[in-house]
Amino acid sequence: MLTGDAAGHTGESNMPTEQGGEVRELVLEIAKALVDEPDLVTVESIPGPESTVLELRVAQRDLGKVIGKQGRTARSLRTIIGAASMKLHKRHTLEIIEDGLPGSVTATGA
Repeated sequence: MLTGDAAGHTGESNMPTEQGGEVRELVLEIAKALVDEPDLVTVESIPGPESTVLELRVAQRDLGKVIGKQGRTARSLRTIIGAASMKLHKRHTLEIIEDGLPGSVTATGA
């Protein structure tokens, strides 16, 4: 038995329940693809009045892979986040944080 309207919609929304969830998932998947220990990658979304801060945490030994030479990988991640943010009409900022050291910011901005 099929459910949904004539256009094929089932009534389920693809929108995540939390603010910035789509961009958070995007960052999570990209970061997992870059590192040696994908199970240790976490992205926390912290909504604010004007922007959402995405805190990316990876294992200490994977920091260089996420940041890249001269910050090129981190800059590329921020470019992708910026493009996705434009579509959603909500600003996102990426912070790369060292694993095991809460509050110790390695790189910020976007």
